[in-house]
Amino acid sequence: MCELHNTIVRIFDPKSPRITAYQIHEWIHEQLELQEDDVRMIQIDGPRRRVYIKFINDARLQAVLRTTEGQLDYIHENGELSVVYIERTGMGVRRVRVANLPPEVQDRKLRDVISQYGNVRAITEEMWSREYRYPVSNGVRIVEMDLKKTYTITHVNS
Repeated sequence: MCELHNTIVRIFDPKSPRITAYQIHEWIHEQLELQEDDVRMIQIDGPRRRVYIKFINDARLQAVLRTTEGQLDYIHENGELSVVYIERTGMGVRRVRVANLPPEVQDRKLRDVISQYGNVRAITEEMWSREYRYPVSNGVRIVEMDLKKTYTITHVNS
């Protein structure tokens, strides 16, 4: 099982200018006033404009959430102002690919089985591209869900 604990995510506006790793570290130090022994990990998800900060303990995480009230400003080098949202992380919304599933397995059955791992938002079939002669289902279902925990699912009975 894998669950995120003691972690916050900083969400930047996707249209804002990119920020370097150095700028992120300095912003964390200056705005959140974190010390090295407060932080276990910093992970940058550049394309999604998110920065994950894993704390050593929950007390310091709670203090940051309380003092920031869920948002701070970031001033870019060009003077542009971005609002940065800060929130506790969960596993988040994920797109899970379920491969080699025969068409006889109904979406309802897949939803019943996979919902133990989180709230299923949608299930769609992946299709072969129109570049191929037969643009039909390829046997893969895409499950969009709010993931709560992870396991390897190896088999779903029809």
